[in-house]
Amino acid sequence: MRLSDFDYDLPRELIAQHPLPERDASKLLVLHRDSGRLKDSSFKEVLTFFKKGDLLVLNDTKVFKARLLGNREGLEGKVEVLLSDRREDDLYAALCKPSRKLKQGTTVVFGDGLLKAEIIGIEGEFRLLRFKAEGDLTGLLEKIGRVPLPPYIKRDVAAEDENRYQTVYAKNTGAIAAPTAGLHFTDDLINAIKAKGVDIAYITLHVGYATFKPVTEEDISKHKMHKEYYSISGEAAGKVNNAKRNNNRVIAVGTTACRALEASAKEEAAGCELKAESCKTDLFIYPGYKFKITDALLTNFHLPHTTLLMLVSAFAGREHILRAYQKAIDLRYRFYSYGDAMLVL
Repeated sequence: MRLSDFDYDLPRELIAQHPLPERDASKLLVLHRDSGRLKDSSFKEVLTFFKKGDLLVLNDTKVFKARLLGNREGLEGKVEVLLSDRREDDLYAALCKPSRKLKQGTTVVFGDGLLKAEIIGIEGEFRLLRFKAEGDLTGLLEKIGRVPLPPYIKRDVAAEDENRYQTVYAKNTGAIAAPTAGLHFTDDLINAIKAKGVDIAYITLHVGYATFKPVTEEDISKHKMHKEYYSISGEAAGKVNNAKRNNNRVIAVGTTACRALEASAKEEAAGCELKAESCKTDLFIYPGYKFKITDALLTNFHLPHTTLLMLVSAFAGREHILRAYQKAIDLRYRFYSYGDAMLVL
């Protein structure tokens, strides 16, 4: 398929700039992928679309303060760093601006000298930063770093983002972007879901550069995904496999949860099984992909030309998705990270 197949026009004012006062106050567009039927609903009603025996799979990754502002040692001029993935305890791959001035051997200073990093290598668009910290590096990053809001949110980071750009079940630190489909859940809603007889499994995929990098190849099959770390415990794998054996639905909350499930699915003589494992995946899901684990998908609305839009198009059909997006635009839904949600059944 072509890159131009995954485009749509979105009025700028529909890009959500702030979270709603209540997490579950968002709208919910329900898409039945067998028929293409659409239903305009609200997220507070999401429980009505779940049934006893369903398994909800949540990504419990936690966003860390991956955006750093600094300067080259001994020089003026700002340097902006977005940490991408941790290679070693003190080594990160990062996207940096202005990249042309940040050559190997350059030292960057952050937080008025509290933290320094030397660029020890270059990998394509990434700089490899070796940090020199007095004390706990993780603690320093939390102290001087900033919440890495997406670039389409045209405002400074606010106090509300400290809490609202995390899911209520965030646990395992390592993401540079939130698994945004999960932002709509409250503790009360999760308790109500359990009370209905819907089981919950927690897995981890640390959202990184691969998730939000735009596709630039016109032939999308030539796009190369960066690897992202994921972990599926024995308990989570057991819950998924039991659900599949009992013909209960596995509902992935977010494209990241979906990718982790599909990446860990292994073909066996008796069918497809989910394996407990911790590794990295560069799985790229686009139309033509045959889903092995995911039966339903709860997701937000995604940018044009992204792997996220391609994944949901693979799951529901490109025509159904683009028609659903147009319906959401007509109904003045809010788009992207702090926007509204869509449930694909």
